[in-house]
Amino acid sequence: MMMLKKIIFFPLAIFFNLISFSRNKLYDWGIIKSYSFNVPIVIVGNLAVGGTGKTPMVEFLIENFSKQYKIGILSRGYKRKTSGFILASKNDNAKTIGDEPFQYFLKFSNIKVAVDINRKRGIENLVSQGCNLILLDDAFQHRKIIPSYSVLLTEYNNLYCNDYLIPTGSLRESKYGSKRANCVIVTKCPKDLRDKEKIKIKNMLRLKKHQKLFFSSIIYPVYLFSKKSKNKISEFKEKDLNVVTGIANPSHFINFLKNEGLNFNHFKYPDHHNYTKTDIKKFTNKDVITTEKDFSKLIEYNIDNIYYLQIKTSLEKSGEFVDSIKQIIN
Repeated sequence: MMMLKKIIFFPLAIFFNLISFSRNKLYDWGIIKSYSFNVPIVIVGNLAVGGTGKTPMVEFLIENFSKQYKIGILSRGYKRKTSGFILASKNDNAKTIGDEPFQYFLKFSNIKVAVDINRKRGIENLVSQGCNLILLDDAFQHRKIIPSYSVLLTEYNNLYCNDYLIPTGSLRESKYGSKRANCVIVTKCPKDLRDKEKIKIKNMLRLKKHQKLFFSSIIYPVYLFSKKSKNKISEFKEKDLNVVTGIANPSHFINFLKNEGLNFNHFKYPDHHNYTKTDIKKFTNKDVITTEKDFSKLIEYNIDNIYYLQIKTSLEKSGEFVDSIKQIIN
């Protein structure tokens, strides 16, 4: 079935590649103008559509740079109900600025969070707010901004070197776009990944001499959080639960909960799903466990029995990764 799909949509993939290739060349040749700034800009992105772990990686950067810099996070605010530039405030929610930006806003009090589809204007506004380090979330294809450092993520189970352009695959642009990255991080790796396989992956990715390669895995804490409490996951083993996800790839999340011995029904929604009252009625008859991103959207419904599981990135050679950024932006 997959092979049939590739054959049917192959002409469309060629057309999409032509558009993507032409656009990138126009930027490379300076025909379409790109903008640089006097403050360092770090981009986190990927080549593929879907979840490669951008949000936990942005949070990793916040945790490692917020003591030294006044960080401003800029996102386009995907699926928000507003337009223009918005600097997040206590009056905002997931509908006004988007789910991931709102998650950052709820979680970190020492940074500025903003959304704007016009990234140049957004950066200028954040700089005027005193920010001296800008993190651009999901902006690897946004060529109008010249980054100081680009972090390219690729998922262990779907490396961009093995993928294809949409609609035959999930790539937004050709895998050759990876050469713009300062480093590539293979995300969602098994915790016991052997050195032999790391070398194999490095050879498959065919990195340039200037590019660094890192490996990361997902880790979950042993606690579930709500608006008012923190409970050990083990306390939920004897309960009949509903699990709600609206993320691109919930498999790691679901498998973790299963391995913890939880018994639940899974309500699976599309990535960035905007929940309605009809949705809420379907799953609030039991205690609800959800992702942190989904919690940022469900919080407005004041559900008493909802808990979320945080997600973190465990990055191998994290000190080397942080130093590689500091060497460029300091």
